[in-house]
Amino acid sequence: MLREIDNNLWVAEQPFKYFGLEVGTRMTIVRLSNGDLVAISPINIDSETVDRIARLGKVKYIIAPNLYHHLFIQDFRAIYPQAQLYATSSLAKKRPNLEIDMPITDKQNNLFDEIDYLLFEGYQTLFLNGYTPLDEYVFCHRASRTLILTDAAFYFDDRFVPLTQLVAKLTGGYKLLRPSPLEKLATRDKQAVKKAVDRVLAWDFDRVIVAHGSIVETGGKQQFKSGYDWFLNT
Repeated sequence: MLREIDNNLWVAEQPFKYFGLEVGTRMTIVRLSNGDLVAISPINIDSETVDRIARLGKVKYIIAPNLYHHLFIQDFRAIYPQAQLYATSSLAKKRPNLEIDMPITDKQNNLFDEIDYLLFEGYQTLFLNGYTPLDEYVFCHRASRTLILTDAAFYFDDRFVPLTQLVAKLTGGYKLLRPSPLEKLATRDKQAVKKAVDRVLAWDFDRVIVAHGSIVETGGKQQFKSGYDWFLNT
């Protein structure tokens, strides 16, 4: 189901399990001033959502923001074959079957005049094959003062099932916007992360949209700073 968050800003959500834990996942859609739509971290969408998106405008850009949020890209692109796929540059090696129109790099001018973005350098997670980089790009929709994250932070609260709430409480992340202990354990280059955090904090935002967890509607900048103080002060 698509729902409006702010002017020219929408999200769509679906259930999603990670290591058996229900964490949900979320796609963000931004409408640019020319009417084109940008879909960040696509999910599986039903026909009703397709119809609602069509009423908003034309999906012109699809963004795979990191090395893990690519699972639904192919099906989403089949619905919008005319859209251009932008992806973190290293995804081409992981998913050679994806036809990436433009690798995202920090050396480009802004991809879109209304959305700031940067590579969240140094950030890693712990997966089955060990420590792996996320190569995540994070975004800021200036008009709505909204930071758009994928796996750079999570926010689990009482809107989630009891087991997810329990795990969040046990790992110190309940009702807190912060990375999980997996990222805290896996990340070695904390100085690179600190530089990325400082660049994010230079943006003007209040709301934070995450891919996994609830949206932080207000006070997100301070929560993001506090969450990374916990991450960096080790």
